[in-house]
Amino acid sequence: MTNNPEFRRAERFAQRGIRAVVMLLVTASIAGAAASSYAQTVPIPKPAPKGRDMQMSASDPQRTPGVTGSTTTPPTPVIPDPRRNVPANIFATFDANQKAQAARVSAYLSSLQTLVGNFIQVGPDGSKTKGDFYIQKPGKVRFEYDAPSPIDIIADGSSVAVRDRKLATQDIYPLSQTPLRYLLSDRIDLLKDTNVVSVTSDDLYISVTIEEKQTLIGTSRMMLMIGAKDGQLKQWTITDPQGYDTTVAVYNLDSTKKVDPGLFKIDFTNYPTSPG
Repeated sequence: MTNNPEFRRAERFAQRGIRAVVMLLVTASIAGAAASSYAQTVPIPKPAPKGRDMQMSASDPQRTPGVTGSTTTPPTPVIPDPRRNVPANIFATFDANQKAQAARVSAYLSSLQTLVGNFIQVGPDGSKTKGDFYIQKPGKVRFEYDAPSPIDIIADGSSVAVRDRKLATQDIYPLSQTPLRYLLSDRIDLLKDTNVVSVTSDDLYISVTIEEKQTLIGTSRMMLMIGAKDGQLKQWTITDPQGYDTTVAVYNLDSTKKVDPGLFKIDFTNYPTSPG
């Protein structure tokens, strides 16, 4: 199968995609490589179909916030409507309720020291991958994608390594240039420390959208979603400068489990930095 020209073109496309956007979108950019590196036919990533929106029903059992640690079935990620119009005004003002909701999310993120669980990721083309993640604050995280994906993502507090176990290589990026730093900060006040452009809430979720502008790369956004009832992290969606969304929903969360520090060590011996 690896001699198939179509497959090889798709694999090269996936690898170029990772290197192009991982500086901003580490978790988002892996969608293509995680799902497509083993696929015979890989569609070019495109925005989510316009029919998708964020309509949520309290009667939907998979979208109702559950008790932390009690979920065994992967949730159904809430895919944002690609037609949504998020304000880009850095001077956006928020009412008292929005400020209170943002403060609640900030307090929750700041209270976490460790967090482990499972995740399901939906790429821009609708492809899904799953895996496990481990967080130890400040600055450390590990995402392990289930087979057949060969990808691991490891942050050691200052750098992020995107590892390809199949090729035995890895790419290294500054943690400060990825949106992971918001999840991994020891303490954070979203309204003061980030450019929040939207705060919304309903019976199921509190959603906070953060925007980043970089001269050479463009504008990206990350939307964090917290359960309105249990106050737990549910998912995040990263929108790259081209407008493509990647959503990661988390479940089976445990904030009391001890995490092996060795999980966050970047191996420069068995996994050298890939050329270029």
